[in-house]
Amino acid sequence: MMKTWLHLSAEGLTSPSKQWPCCVWRAAGDNRQMTLDEAAVYLAGQPVHLLLPMEMCSGLRTDVWPSKRRPSAQAIAFAIEEQVGEDLEALHVCVGPRDGAGCYPVLVTHKARFKALLHLLATLAIEVRAVHVDADMLPGDCAVAVHWYGRRVVRCPAPLAMSAVALKTLEGVLSEPLQWLDEEASRAQVEQALWGAQGQPINLLHGELGRVRQRWPWSTLVLATAVLFLLEVGFMQLRSQYVEGQAHRLYAQSVERFQAMYPEQTRIVDLAAQLKALQGQNANQLATPLTRLVSLSEQVIGGADVEVQRMEFRRGEGWTIQLAANGFTALERLREQGQRSGMPVRIGHASKEGHRVHAVLMLEDPS
Repeated sequence: MMKTWLHLSAEGLTSPSKQWPCCVWRAAGDNRQMTLDEAAVYLAGQPVHLLLPMEMCSGLRTDVWPSKRRPSAQAIAFAIEEQVGEDLEALHVCVGPRDGAGCYPVLVTHKARFKALLHLLATLAIEVRAVHVDADMLPGDCAVAVHWYGRRVVRCPAPLAMSAVALKTLEGVLSEPLQWLDEEASRAQVEQALWGAQGQPINLLHGELGRVRQRWPWSTLVLATAVLFLLEVGFMQLRSQYVEGQAHRLYAQSVERFQAMYPEQTRIVDLAAQLKALQGQNANQLATPLTRLVSLSEQVIGGADVEVQRMEFRRGEGWTIQLAANGFTALERLREQGQRSGMPVRIGHASKEGHRVHAVLMLEDPS
């Protein structure tokens, strides 16, 4: 299927607006220059592949990557951090396929400016299928200087775009001399890059900026809403059953320890009350270790989304409970619930293994 390209000029970068000069390519030999708002009318809702000027991005390459497994975008970002010299949080980092030298090509642009551009296109009802950079479309194994949209564009060794005068000055430091194409040869090279399926140019429309921006039919939207509602209800029921099961399990462990300490107590009605009666304590006295464990089980752990794996008590130190949770957030909620219940607990030795977080919950002995 033929692609329609919307190529933004470099001169529009200084003041992005609906009057941004651009060029619409429908096919080889069919290109028209106009402003962005005129392009929106001309396209009439037809999806486009957006072509950014290289001046909006920086082209980089990593060093030879030590592993053959493709790294994450975050790992690549950290690897090029010194080359960029800016806060990575403010940048949109896009990684291409590994080249023959074992390096990864990278395109970097400012996230806020890229988002603003996508918002501008959305307000004009221009649907964007993919976003590429003009210099990155050229073949990487050909040292040519292409005349494209009023400046010279090269991709040897990294994608660049500048005036002919500036490129002549820089040519001496390049790895090999450039072949300067005239306008006719440049047009053929550009059309070959856009429709010849050469190489694997980087698509900037990915990650948080790659979500599909399409309007769903009402029937699909209603169906999706109903499915999400059913999934949420089912999840809440499963979570409720899980938490209730955890509370029963922990209470059963408390009963087992109580019966081990007081085997004559064969009938248990109120575990905490029986413990207090047996210990001869009233409400103003300090709780025994087992009473504190029962209170901890009923008021803190029983309602938390955690799995108790082991419990141990040491006089003078208190209770040490090994548990597993679905994340660090669950541990923080557990600590906060302990404070609200008047039982200050501490979380220590937390470590993540797979999808679970293992930690130690400590309740000090007040005696």
